[in-house]
Amino acid sequence: MVWRPADCRSPEGSREAVIRTILKGGTPEERAEAAEQVCLTIERTYLTEEGRKVAEEVLPILADDACELVRRALAVTLKASPAISRKLALKLIKDVDSVALPVLSASPAFTEADLAEIARIGGPTRQVVIAKRPKVTSTVSEALVDHGVERAIEAVCSNDNAEIPERCLVRVVERFSRSQAVLSAVAYRRTLPLSVTEKLVRLVSDAVLDHLVSHHEIPPEVAIGIALGAYERATIDLVDQAGLTGDPARFVKHLNAHERLTPSFLLRALANGHMVFLEYSLAELARVPHRRARLMVHDAGPLGLRALYEKADLPMRLYPAFRAGVDAWRALEGEGGILDRVRLQALMLERFLSCEAVEFNVLQDDIAYLLDRLDACSPGAQADPGLLSQPA
Repeated sequence: MVWRPADCRSPEGSREAVIRTILKGGTPEERAEAAEQVCLTIERTYLTEEGRKVAEEVLPILADDACELVRRALAVTLKASPAISRKLALKLIKDVDSVALPVLSASPAFTEADLAEIARIGGPTRQVVIAKRPKVTSTVSEALVDHGVERAIEAVCSNDNAEIPERCLVRVVERFSRSQAVLSAVAYRRTLPLSVTEKLVRLVSDAVLDHLVSHHEIPPEVAIGIALGAYERATIDLVDQAGLTGDPARFVKHLNAHERLTPSFLLRALANGHMVFLEYSLAELARVPHRRARLMVHDAGPLGLRALYEKADLPMRLYPAFRAGVDAWRALEGEGGILDRVRLQALMLERFLSCEAVEFNVLQDDIAYLLDRLDACSPGAQADPGLLSQPA
């Protein structure tokens, strides 16, 4: 039988009579199938005035049906539909799990306050379902962090559509400092505040730490500590961190204080396309403001970069390689287009390693490092080793 909204206005009688006609007799499975057809029709017609009226009349009756399969058909079919009102949604989540959880997982009817309260008193299963919703606001996340069980915290931290304030992430790391599952979920989030990465570095496993230092900015003092061996479990490539840092001025000051702002390091950073980092590094070494250093690096003539380079007291033997790197970066920028970070890095490395100035002036250790980086970010791209085989 195909049911239509107009059937609810049939001469046979009241809405109860219509529902009895649709769901009369048969097995529970047959009644659930009929209920599903009713709900599908309501979903398709809800935006019309008639559809809304039918939903208001029919859905509460289905929600009161004695048969769990009928109520589950309602919950599953309309779990993400605006046809379920807030009043009805709150009623359904008090039902058995097979009815409550589908609605709780996706219904737009709940307010932030509703979800936060359910997270507080609803128990582990409901906490996990809320944590996996398509969107979790900061208010709801905070309720989960304060009251949720470990599984719920892992779930919300794994959900990149969950807004989790920095203070909450810090609290998660402190509260679950011995749970590798929770710490890993935090570490693999798309973005992390510095305060959180700093705490995670000392707590996570080797594999997670490798991911953390290659995908997230690490506070400079921590990054340098790892690079210098203060943390025995993992090494860190400071060139990667040069590209990730959101505060290059602070980062280069720490590097310089630890005598890590070497010509080789700067050349590697430039070859990887970290131009802003190079500008700040030259400004630090030459003791000039960044604004002035930037203008000198990008001076269209041949004198600006050379003057800044000499003032920074870097070896003139490497200047042709730096000049070639800046020219390669400028050429890429002039070509326009939008490139992701990895592709931009691959193209920059290809062009830099193909420059004649690199062939004759760069140390073989640096060339080997850059070739490894090119292989890592662009497996199909190979620089001609014949161009790079000359002794430094």
